[in-house]
Amino acid sequence: MNFEVFSSPIFVKRATYLVQEIASLADAIDFLDGWPEDRRDQAHETALRACHDAYGGHASVSAACNALIGFAKRASVLEDPTAAMQWIAAM
Repeated sequence: MNFEVFSSPIFVKRATYLVQEIASLADAIDFLDGWPEDRRDQAHETALRACHDAYGGHASVSAACNALIGFAKRASVLEDPTAAMQWIAAM
C-alpha cells in the first residue's frame, strides 16, 4: 500500500478540545470516511475523491492535500498549525 505523506501536516478540530493531525493520505481518508453522513457535501466528496485518486497514483498528493484543506475550511474545522503545535509542545 502507498501511504504518501503530506509535505506538512494539516490540523483539524474534532471537538472543542480535540485536534487531530492529518499527515498522510491514509490519515485523510480515515478522517473523511469518519465524517458524519448528514454533514457530507460536494466539498467532502471532492476531497475524498482527490485523496483516493492520489492514493491510487492518479493524482498528486499535493492536490489531495489542497482538496482536504479546502474541505476543512468550508466545514470550519481547519486549525491553525502554529496554535496546534504550541499546544502539543506544552504537553
